[in-house]
Amino acid sequence: MSDITQLENELLAAIASAKDEAGLEAVRVAALGKSGSVSALLKTLGAMTPDERKVQGPAINGLKERVGAAIATAKDALGSSALDARLNSETVDVTLPVREAPTETGRVHPISQVTDELTAIFADMGFAVAEGPDIETDDYNFTKLNFPEGHPAREMHDTFYFPQKPDGSRLLLRTHTSPVQVRTMLTQTPPIRVIIPGRTYRSDSDQTHTPMFHQVEGLVIDKGSHLGHLKWILEEFCKAFFEVDQVKMRFRPSFFPFTEPSLEVDIQCRRDKGEIRFGEGEDWLEILGCGMVHPNVLKNCGLDPAEYRGFAWGMGIDRIAMLKYGMNDLRAFFEADVRWLAHYGFRPLDFPTLAGGLSS
Repeated sequence: MSDITQLENELLAAIASAKDEAGLEAVRVAALGKSGSVSALLKTLGAMTPDERKVQGPAINGLKERVGAAIATAKDALGSSALDARLNSETVDVTLPVREAPTETGRVHPISQVTDELTAIFADMGFAVAEGPDIETDDYNFTKLNFPEGHPAREMHDTFYFPQKPDGSRLLLRTHTSPVQVRTMLTQTPPIRVIIPGRTYRSDSDQTHTPMFHQVEGLVIDKGSHLGHLKWILEEFCKAFFEVDQVKMRFRPSFFPFTEPSLEVDIQCRRDKGEIRFGEGEDWLEILGCGMVHPNVLKNCGLDPAEYRGFAWGMGIDRIAMLKYGMNDLRAFFEADVRWLAHYGFRPLDFPTLAGGLSS
């Protein structure tokens, strides 16, 4: 019995001297663990006589309970002390402003915003969105679109070409989104009504040009399509996009290899103190090109021009974003300056809708 009393005194002293929870855990393992001193005493009960077991059993089990209780009490005390020490060292300045949520600080890039606005407008007119690869073949980018051999747009100063293949052919970075028109006509049966937003590439760089920029094109193929339909679509688009009640438009003859006749479109505007306002004034601003799909393009895409007619248009997403939101340098679109994005960007949960307002 004196050995049990001595062991208890030693264990309680070790528990009392433990400075942290790790030290206390070491005492617990040494006493109550599988090979601990108290566990070793419990193992001796099996070899005792019944009379000895009646005396030693309650004494050893009592030791186990008292040591366990002492460890639990010490653990609570050490945990409370550790928490107090942490609270004293990790102070919080409650006068600091609350951090804004990511949904409040994050911003949608103007290009993404304008693309969503375009999609909302044309979806309301019944258009689907078509997409295609950025890396194209010469056939889809030029030949099927009625670009003759030797056309200036094929030259290296306009087009980013990949190295020549053994057969003499070369892939390229598409110079416009028109190859998707070709892919659409080759894979879909008219009537076709799609818009095609996407990245395009040309070897050019200044305040209003970058080597990579964004375009959106529209394509309608049907049996009764005509210029009147095209003019109505463009007028409704301009009113919805620039959020004006009316807009005057001027269609001028032009030339594009893939349309005949080809037109450039100017819209009415007023320039005042560095700003451009649409739907008023006496000035004109060119914003896009359009025309009836050339019969050769229809033939190249497997459509009979005697049965089907179509029209198409294209404009720069970057350009119309600059016009609508007052940005004067295209290069800033690609500089990843968070200050610029915080100023010109859009809240991520403010989805553009025609009913709620595109830019509200």
